[in-house]
Amino acid sequence: MAKKLVIKVTAGADAPERCSQAFTVAAVAVASGVEVSLWLTGESSWFALPGRAAEFELPHAAPLPDLLESILAGGRVTLCTQCAARREITEKDVVEGVRIAGAQVFVQEALADGAQALVY
Repeated sequence: MAKKLVIKVTAGADAPERCSQAFTVAAVAVASGVEVSLWLTGESSWFALPGRAAEFELPHAAPLPDLLESILAGGRVTLCTQCAARREITEKDVVEGVRIAGAQVFVQEALADGAQALVY
């Protein structure tokens, strides 16, 4: 099993199943004791804002706010710098515990010893 799992999710409400899969895999990995770093990019960027995860609905899927909460409790959630800028999202706007960082940090995490990267 990977020591660290880096997950980049690009989908949001535009591709709900792919989005839900990314959050579900991240939450299950955290619950399994894996070090998790979830990156919000593209349309998933909106879930860095308070209340936005509650607007997401997908039948037969775990509620996105619960998944996000569990990931934040045991892992790391990062909002892409460029994605945040395009949406005029700043550090003061995001859910507590979400950081904003760029591609260099993503590459460092994805290439770290024992890391496995997934893109949704």
